[in-house]
Amino acid sequence: MNNEWDARFRERMEAQGHTMKSLSLAAGLNESFVRDMLQRGRRPSLDKFSRLVAILGTTVAEIMGEDIPADSPRMVPLMGFVGAGAEVEPDFEQVPEDGLEQIPVPFALPADMIAFQVRGSSMLPQFRDGAVLIVYREQRRSIESFYGEEAAVRTSDGRRFIKTILRANQKDRVNLMSWNALPIENVHLAWVGEIFTVFPPKSLHRVAKQGGIQGNLGLKSA
Repeated sequence: MNNEWDARFRERMEAQGHTMKSLSLAAGLNESFVRDMLQRGRRPSLDKFSRLVAILGTTVAEIMGEDIPADSPRMVPLMGFVGAGAEVEPDFEQVPEDGLEQIPVPFALPADMIAFQVRGSSMLPQFRDGAVLIVYREQRRSIESFYGEEAAVRTSDGRRFIKTILRANQKDRVNLMSWNALPIENVHLAWVGEIFTVFPPKSLHRVAKQGGIQGNLGLKSA
């Protein structure tokens, strides 16, 4: 992936005749949002970023420098649950290497993407119970680069969550934050799944098909 996304964003914004302020307001955001985003050099949440690039007449993939051939597969393997107020119990999970099923998506995706279904409500309003996350199978960035961002994560003991990642006091540890649940503090992450896109609950009907993933997983409060 070409990481010079901010330069592409600025170029597109100027080509469309927008200032940072006018683009922020057009997307229904604080007038300083785009300025702050570009100064930090960190892409915001997918929801807000998608609103911005849509106004610019482009896509998240194009701005992020993703090479997505037109004939790319439009099926993604569903790899189980990710907890948002519910904790996936790894001892109960039985997921084949190629996933529990193939999820159809309405557009081409970069190679090697996987899907998880959200369980729980601690990450409302952005990640609702039953939403489907499309994430990169392999972690492509350092954990430090995710500080302040939402991501799918797997802890060293195998638990999976959708959380905001923050720096912890202990070295090589992070705090996992929710909008309406207690933090999970000083945990070690084995993997961070960068979110590519999110589908609302029930928008991908095969996730809830009869005999699907519900019988293969155990959950508890988290």
